[in-house]
Amino acid sequence: MNDIPISALFSVLGVLVLMSGFFSGSETALVSLNRYRLRHLVNSGHKGAKVASKLLLRPDRLFGLILIFNNFVNILASAIATVIGLKLFGEAGIAIATGILTFVILIFAEVTPKTYAAQHPEQLAFPAAYILKFLMLIFYPLVYFINMITNGLLTLFGVHRSADNDSLSPEELRTIVNETGSLIPAKHQKMLINILDLEAVKVEDIMISRNEIVGLDMSEEWEEILEQLTHSLHTRLPVYENDIDHIFGVVHLKKALSIITKPGSSKDDLKKIIAQCYFIPEATPLNKQLLNFQQNKRRTALVVDEYGDIQGMVTLEDILEEIVGEFTTDPADTLMKEVHPQDDGTILVDGSANIRELNRIMDWALPTSNAKTINGLLLEYLESIPEPGTSVLIGNYPIEIKQIAGNTVKTVIISPQLHQEVTPDEVEQEEMT
Repeated sequence: MNDIPISALFSVLGVLVLMSGFFSGSETALVSLNRYRLRHLVNSGHKGAKVASKLLLRPDRLFGLILIFNNFVNILASAIATVIGLKLFGEAGIAIATGILTFVILIFAEVTPKTYAAQHPEQLAFPAAYILKFLMLIFYPLVYFINMITNGLLTLFGVHRSADNDSLSPEELRTIVNETGSLIPAKHQKMLINILDLEAVKVEDIMISRNEIVGLDMSEEWEEILEQLTHSLHTRLPVYENDIDHIFGVVHLKKALSIITKPGSSKDDLKKIIAQCYFIPEATPLNKQLLNFQQNKRRTALVVDEYGDIQGMVTLEDILEEIVGEFTTDPADTLMKEVHPQDDGTILVDGSANIRELNRIMDWALPTSNAKTINGLLLEYLESIPEPGTSVLIGNYPIEIKQIAGNTVKTVIISPQLHQEVTPDEVEQEEMT
């Protein structure tokens, strides 16, 4: 090697440094590829993505190949740098060459290419995949031999190769959706998150309680039934005798109007178009019930408890509102009977108001883990029947009980949420005088 000109040695050293940078950057680029975007590109027919995807199926072989060549060029570069140092500076040149080469490899063969590869993985990974595939074909026996030794050592220490598992949990999907930024509009992001949340919400959380169900009482006079059908705001009405516990069907308003507009119509004519009731358990998750509505070609269901007693009613629209939000243009109109804004900024709320609906429409964050209504939330929190004037702090919302009717909370005043932290030592309940 003494007969080789210094210029040639410098040229070879420069090529080796570039090769080292290529292998280092390729490794980082392939690791940094977004797996889901890679699959999308593969399905779209991207050739570079297909090659990279095949290489990543066996990462042990891929990284074994990269490390073989990366270590080879680094060691060869070190040997050539030592020769150059000896020629230029004698024995002291070994230390000088080692220091300079370490700096050069660190900057030009490690940090710079890896930083670029991490920031632009596709630009480097896809072209590099073709070169690495070619090298894999030529040096496969060597790579296989190296991997066999390393896998044997790992097995000796009790480390076994695990199967690849790219499946995501709902929490991980939520994180991915939230981190899409401007790629997905905010409204669409919220809808996707709401779809993921359907599994955690049950029909009892969104159902219309039995005391709020609007239906037809067939025991009433025919004139009263006609009046109710004519002015009904609902498309489908449950039909019962005397009370909701004796329900026997559901009538579609469109079909009913076609009957009652005929002269001489009667209850018997109306009973002929009454459809059978569709009952569902109160613990059914919303995602499952949405599919059940589709499979059974239904839009309305009556919710029953474990004893078969009717607890409420849920509609397809109620589930869809959990995904897309309220269908009305003015959300306040949907809770006008239960929500009454006050001049001082507080809200007068009926105790029967559904908490999830309040949170969605009023943009609140009251707890919904157990109780379904404001009355249930207060009784659960206080563990007793409160007196009018009792004030509590729940979820940083000051709530003052205004009226009690029997054993239930009739109305409350809810103030805007407090943003300061509340310590455990602070009193959350006090009797108002």
